[in-house]
Amino acid sequence: MAERLSMNGRMEAAAQRGSHLQAAAQTPPRLGPPSAPPLPPKEGHQEGHQEGLVELPASFRELLTFFCTNATIHGTIRLVCSSRNRLKTTSWGLLSLGALVALCWQLGLLLEHHWHRPVLMAISVHSERKLLPLVTLCDGNPRRPSLVLRHLELLDEFARENIDSLYKANFSKGRDALSAAVPRREPRFRLDREIRLQRLSHSGSRVRVGFRLCNSTGGDCFYRSYASGVAAVQDWYRFHYVDILALLPAAWEDSHGSQDGHFVLSCSYDGMDCQARQFRTFHHPTHGSCYTVDGVWTAQRPGITHGVGLVLRVEQQPHLPLLSTRAGIKVMVHGRNHTPFLGHHSFSIRPGTEATISIREDEVHRLGRPYSHCTSGGEGVEVELLHNTSYTRQACLVSCFQQLMVKTCSCGYYLYPLPTGAEHCSSARHPAWGHCFYRLYQDLETHRLPCTSRCPRPCRESAFKLSTGTSRWPSAKSAGWTLAALGEQGLPCQSHRQRSNLAKINIVYQELNYRSVEEAPVYSVPQLLSAMGSLCSLWFGASVLSLLELLELLLDALALTLLLGGRWLHRVWFSWPRASPASGASNIKPEGSHMPTPAGGTSDNLGPSGPHLPQMMLPGALERVSAEESWAGPRPLETLDT
Repeated sequence: MAERLSMNGRMEAAAQRGSHLQAAAQTPPRLGPPSAPPLPPKEGHQEGHQEGLVELPASFRELLTFFCTNATIHGTIRLVCSSRNRLKTTSWGLLSLGALVALCWQLGLLLEHHWHRPVLMAISVHSERKLLPLVTLCDGNPRRPSLVLRHLELLDEFARENIDSLYKANFSKGRDALSAAVPRREPRFRLDREIRLQRLSHSGSRVRVGFRLCNSTGGDCFYRSYASGVAAVQDWYRFHYVDILALLPAAWEDSHGSQDGHFVLSCSYDGMDCQARQFRTFHHPTHGSCYTVDGVWTAQRPGITHGVGLVLRVEQQPHLPLLSTRAGIKVMVHGRNHTPFLGHHSFSIRPGTEATISIREDEVHRLGRPYSHCTSGGEGVEVELLHNTSYTRQACLVSCFQQLMVKTCSCGYYLYPLPTGAEHCSSARHPAWGHCFYRLYQDLETHRLPCTSRCPRPCRESAFKLSTGTSRWPSAKSAGWTLAALGEQGLPCQSHRQRSNLAKINIVYQELNYRSVEEAPVYSVPQLLSAMGSLCSLWFGASVLSLLELLELLLDALALTLLLGGRWLHRVWFSWPRASPASGASNIKPEGSHMPTPAGGTSDNLGPSGPHLPQMMLPGALERVSAEESWAGPRPLETLDT
């Protein structure tokens, strides 16, 4: 049965071919050049066709239609399925355009907020044992150096004249003003009496007091004025006092211990006595004798009994009464290996009291660039620290100011460390240095110096929050035996029965829990991508793959543009007329040969039955002829009459 069917199929195919050949034989031949055969069918229309590696649509319309039909972005298919309804197509086009504008607007706001680099403060509480911070204590009673004792006496006389002219008042001399012997050799010094206190202006009922400072030529002068007369007197006296101290040798160090007693009478930690090695002592020119409690103590438990207890001696007879106007103890709590700046971060404890200082520590962790301007251990800071300690912002500001002063005034301020190769400012070596110093200091106060921008905050630092409670000590009932017991520990005899010469300080941790404050970016890279994805999903229901589809559309459009542009350039290039290399070749016309046609006549047509081609033809004609011959296929051999 199968053989019979196949035989019938072959017979029918042969019959069809025969009928086609018979029809072709009956068709009369056409005059002129034969028509080009039909183009071979494309591979894409054959059965079992497979797509190539890279295929492009024929037009942009086809490309856009394919994208709108197959894309995963919501709303794009409405632009194609309703193409016959112009109202719907226009409506969906406007809706898609509006959604795109809204998406771009919100993405712009999101990126703008991200470029401002906002941060969040995350606060967490931790509980662990902590080392007690360092505590620096100063008696606030600086002593007179013996080498410049006579110069300080002249300064006191000059100050007495100024105060008497302003307020008709006098002040008592310091304890060691005339008691110490004057050394044989004193540094040469001339007190600048042109810089004196004076009333500067009257503003209603308030009187401003200050002094005038001029440069070396006297052409540039300005007034350093104060609303408080006490502040004016202290600053004026400090200026002359520092001017005298600058005469001391660089390696000079006076004894800061009192001749008739000690500053620290007793010290204990967790019920045990402190050791001498747990103290560091130094003398500050304006804050007096200072002690730093430097014991490596780990806080086991909170409370007064588990902290540091100190009994201190407070002197009520100042050595420099114009430099120090308060009686008490200056206290500063700071981190380890940090320089104590008592003029900025200290507080005072008055005599005759017991003060309990409770410490709560906060650790601050800041983000670096680009979120904030901070430094890790002083890395990347332009200012060279003059203190041999760890980096703090205050130490950087002091170092920056001192370096600017050395650069501007050719000398350094006495109360700050010196850069290498510099010397302290003194009127004996640098006349009118005060004018330069106060001009520079005024720029620092008004934030016109670059020190604030050059000194960033540390990325990691510990901040100590202090709370203080005071009570009268010793009490009236216990004062007798308490003072007697302290007398055996070194309290001077003249201080017996005087509660105002004592102070007690307890330094404890308020709680062992400490807070950690950490900065975190509001928009990290994953959070930014998540926010952008949420907006894209809200307005278009798009995802990452939808964005890849858009990228594919752009690449296809670019490739199609290049392809169509190349074809257009190719057509323009080969359609441009070109001249023959032989002279006058463009004017030669082919001579038509009289050939017999099927009708018996002659013809000049350039077909298979036409004459021979001339010896010279244009390149364009050659290409057209070769193209026609290539599509015409094999032709019968013809003989042309000559």
